[in-house]
Amino acid sequence: MRHAYLFLLAGLALSQPACATEISDFINTRNCSQVLDKGFYRICYDYNARGARFVGYHLNGNKVNAGNIKKRPRFYPDKAIPARYRTKSSDYTKNEFHADRGHLAPDASFDYSPQALRSVYSMANIIPQYKWINRKTWVKAEKYERMIAAKLGEVTVINGVIYGKHPKRMKKSGIAWPKAFWKMLYDDAGFERCFYYENDPKVKIRGDRLADHVVDCDRLRRG
Repeated sequence: MRHAYLFLLAGLALSQPACATEISDFINTRNCSQVLDKGFYRICYDYNARGARFVGYHLNGNKVNAGNIKKRPRFYPDKAIPARYRTKSSDYTKNEFHADRGHLAPDASFDYSPQALRSVYSMANIIPQYKWINRKTWVKAEKYERMIAAKLGEVTVINGVIYGKHPKRMKKSGIAWPKAFWKMLYDDAGFERCFYYENDPKVKIRGDRLADHVVDCDRLRRG
């Protein structure tokens, strides 16, 4: 893992100016059934999927490693979403996909204050992630975003979810199973880095490196 981080950090000096990107390019009324402003981040929510399509935020390098609150809040239904499209923590209990409650805005990036930390435990920020991908591979990209925020002073992060045209669904809740998900990091000085993850239990976990998931950010912009 250490070599993967060194490889990616070395790429900072080689990054070319990125195409202008804004959170609003993804999170807007054209793309979303509902836009939720959680104060610390924004969510593009999809009623049909019963989950987020995009989550975007700015990370301050002075905050991401400050606080480190140990006690985690409980997940809670987001009452800003109409009840028929809202999800709850128990929807994931003993699900057939062996899916975790996967954060898009990660708790470890927002544990610098009780308010910020509680905000990311909204179920609107949660998608089904295969448990070992969530715990062993995606977590590396989450760690990387904090590292980059600390190094650059600030970084913008957009997380995207790909459901496909006819997604599988959890039988108990009807929540759509994501085909894949991704993370885009960039700043105003031209740095950008993007990662793509298939949400497939058959994907190899052993030996997985962060560098294995690097993709061209333009691929994500095109959708």
